[in-house]
Amino acid sequence: MVEEILLEAEAGMEKAIKSLETAFTSVRTGRANAMILDKVRVEYYGVPTPVNQMAAVKTPDAHMLVIEPWDKGTLGAIEHAILESNLGVTPSNDGSVIRLPFPALTEERRRELAKQCKTYAEEGRVGVRRARQEANAAIEKAKKAGDITEDDQRRGEADVQKLTDKYVAKIDELYKKKEAEVMAI
Repeated sequence: MVEEILLEAEAGMEKAIKSLETAFTSVRTGRANAMILDKVRVEYYGVPTPVNQMAAVKTPDAHMLVIEPWDKGTLGAIEHAILESNLGVTPSNDGSVIRLPFPALTEERRRELAKQCKTYAEEGRVGVRRARQEANAAIEKAKKAGDITEDDQRRGEADVQKLTDKYVAKIDELYKKKEAEVMAI
């Protein structure tokens, strides 16, 4: 009974970590990264479509992305979607491809991005704590139903706390790594 609750809690905490990693990939670090376009949706025949499903995205160098749409008629729509998405990058359209130059980050912008990463990390910690809270509630419920003993309840809650500490430490480690990446010149 307690093992099942722990497995569920671990799955919830793992989900929080995955969500944090996804959020961190969307933070621009001064390098051109095609994943920054994952959240950009282009209105294509009335359907919001991800850029990478309608164009080839290439990285010729560390500070440039080149978007080459398969349908040249979508160039304007892609350019408009990028401008609307507030990526902090101005696209240049030459009629066949869109170039996204990524300027070097200023110190002030680096600090803003580090602060944004800290917010994402805190959201991850909240997800882990939510999983802990649900696990502890399930253990309490099992105790009240008479499915487990008081000793099992205490051991289970201690195991949930160890799991929580492990995942919070993992989040802190991911955050420190991303912060160092953002602050590196």
